[in-house]
Amino acid sequence: MKQLSILGSTGSIGCNAVWVARKFPDRFRVRALAAKDKISILSEQIEALSPDIAVVIDEQTAGALRALLPAGCRTEILFGETGYNAAATMTGVDQVVVAMVGAAGLMPTLAAIDASKDVALANKETLVMAGAVVMGRAAEKGVRILPIDSEHSAIFQCMTGHRRQDLDKIILTASGGPFLSRPRSDFETIGVEEALKHPTWSMGPKISIDSATLMNKGLEVIEAKWLFDLSHEQIDVLVHPQSVIHSMVSFRDGAVLAQLGVPDMKGAIAYALSHPGRLDLSQPSPDFAGIGTFTFEAPDFEKFPCLALAFEAIKAGETMPAVLNAANEVAVSAFLNKQLAFSKIPDLIGRVMQRHQVSSHSGLDDILNADAWARDVAEELVPEI
Repeated sequence: MKQLSILGSTGSIGCNAVWVARKFPDRFRVRALAAKDKISILSEQIEALSPDIAVVIDEQTAGALRALLPAGCRTEILFGETGYNAAATMTGVDQVVVAMVGAAGLMPTLAAIDASKDVALANKETLVMAGAVVMGRAAEKGVRILPIDSEHSAIFQCMTGHRRQDLDKIILTASGGPFLSRPRSDFETIGVEEALKHPTWSMGPKISIDSATLMNKGLEVIEAKWLFDLSHEQIDVLVHPQSVIHSMVSFRDGAVLAQLGVPDMKGAIAYALSHPGRLDLSQPSPDFAGIGTFTFEAPDFEKFPCLALAFEAIKAGETMPAVLNAANEVAVSAFLNKQLAFSKIPDLIGRVMQRHQVSSHSGLDDILNADAWARDVAEELVPEI
């Protein structure tokens, strides 16, 4: 039986990971759960799974969580950095699911790797910020990093059984988000509620906004570079609104392999947890006759400049991807709080990137310093844009 720790258990990915673990109690035992402050969901997960520990953001939230739990509950409630580290490094845990949102996932991921835990990674920001550091440590520890993002899971599945030297390039597919057909001139009036309504995927607020701007695809490009040891020239993006082909791999003989499935994250999560086996999820295959036609188009970099900014960051390398990510997190938060127009999200990110002097060093401290610097600059610029 595989012992799991699920970080970010109350988010969209985390809840689906909990669903998989509960569906296969003979295969998985959840030893630790970690969330931020959604204690209603977390308390239900604790009652269902009886983990050894559960972690929240601070002491006050921990007290509120304890008050929700029934008398006699044996789960130890921890909080803060110490608690997250405990969940990531817990003795006996075989695999850590990292489903935390944003830069918050980096340090727990590194802690899990240093504790020789395999990582099922849904937090793309970890590799965007510090891909060389994370992958280097994983190699040193002999730790497997298995992708949970549907696109990277698709690439992983398509490459399995094939020689790495035969790969030509990968093709990441994108749904195009809710504004694929919306004229760029109308972006000024886009509101929060509209941007949160993704046409095919059910996701949390931050990822939903990133999908609407196509920054999510940009972050996935950077993540793919590190996961699969690629140059940016080996990564293409193709808009596929049906979201059935999750991504493709092109080989040097011209053959292309694609991984298809219904747009549901449970499949990718289950594959990361059960690899190299597959679990009987009782999910349907795509209704190909009903779908009828798959469509594809090249992304519009002028309409969605966040994707172009991500390629600029990957070309600059070093600390620039961390700056891109930090500025984007501030911009998305400002938009969700109605402090920044949707159309101004890429403007803010671009201005922060322009001010950044790429460090000649890209160790962890340099990355964390660049992240903090970018957040400060972005916060200062929000009122001006």
